[in-house]
Amino acid sequence: MNARRNRPASRITTAAAAAGATALGLVTLTACGSGTAGAGGDDGKVNVVASFYPLEYLAEEIGGEHVSVTTLTKPGVEPHDLEIKPRQTAELSEADVAFYLKGLQPAVDDAVAQSGVKKAVDAAELGAGEHGEGGHEEKPAEEHGDEHGGEQPDEHGDEHADEHSAEPEAGGDGHDHSGGASDPHLWLDPTQYAEVAEGFAKTLAEADPGHAAAYEKNADALAKKLEALDKDFADGLRNRTTDTFITTHAAFGHLASRYGLEQEAIGGLDPETEPSPARIRELHTIAEREKVTTVFFETLVSDATAKTLAADTGLKTDVLDPLEGITDRSAGDDYFEVMRANLDALRKALGSG
Repeated sequence: MNARRNRPASRITTAAAAAGATALGLVTLTACGSGTAGAGGDDGKVNVVASFYPLEYLAEEIGGEHVSVTTLTKPGVEPHDLEIKPRQTAELSEADVAFYLKGLQPAVDDAVAQSGVKKAVDAAELGAGEHGEGGHEEKPAEEHGDEHGGEQPDEHGDEHADEHSAEPEAGGDGHDHSGGASDPHLWLDPTQYAEVAEGFAKTLAEADPGHAAAYEKNADALAKKLEALDKDFADGLRNRTTDTFITTHAAFGHLASRYGLEQEAIGGLDPETEPSPARIRELHTIAEREKVTTVFFETLVSDATAKTLAADTGLKTDVLDPLEGITDRSAGDDYFEVMRANLDALRKALGSG
């Protein structure tokens, strides 16, 4: 097993202790705000507090030696379940920048609003770009068909139009095939994650103009790595035998949309959602019809439901990681390693490798 970085959670402090933490250069990131933050640490670094791992990783990669980054969500904690103490809200108030993803962690949303932080940044807004606010890019059907060698999404959609037309949005027993705005997991589409990186580099440049060139350079380097990852997914998922995968958590809508896949979630956007008997019966039918081979579960929540469904249908189980945190159980040490492990798992499940 790979050795993992031990990523500490943000300390819960009183308002006075938070001021001391700021002096040590802690940095808070949050969303949706305006205004210009300053490099407030005594060491001259921009203090950023990120709400959870994907934003923490991005802030560290772009900020480099010029920022000090902490996270509100410690390793092993399911981000959706995070509870914020008043002391953490006080810590946010002392940060230069708070970096969060609105709608993913309600407790963080509330804390950011209450903290009066200098600069609050919503990753969904930074990642809007060509995808639209909090949304995603819909690739043309012909592009999917030529690029991946599988069934074109439009044809698939027509075949099962009646089945999907009455489905609720992801979040209950329904399932979201499009990766639309109801799904906040935009970092699972490398192209959207690159847009967030570009936007965050501009935020840091505003906070610390003296190092703007360094932030831009780091963001460009990260964007090139993400472009290569996107190409690896597109190439690696060619000539698959099925477009459909089953997962416990409806976290992969953006990824599915990017590469012309069909996500079928056992539950919804809440990873703890229990499926109804009707949904389980529906998944049995879908698995047989779409030649599904694998039921995916993830590292931060129970795998019991996935294993039960797999046993009932004679399917295999495997991990598809939504990358909400890195732990000793993760298939890699960072975003790129885990994403490539996800690609390997999808290739096996979809018959493309």
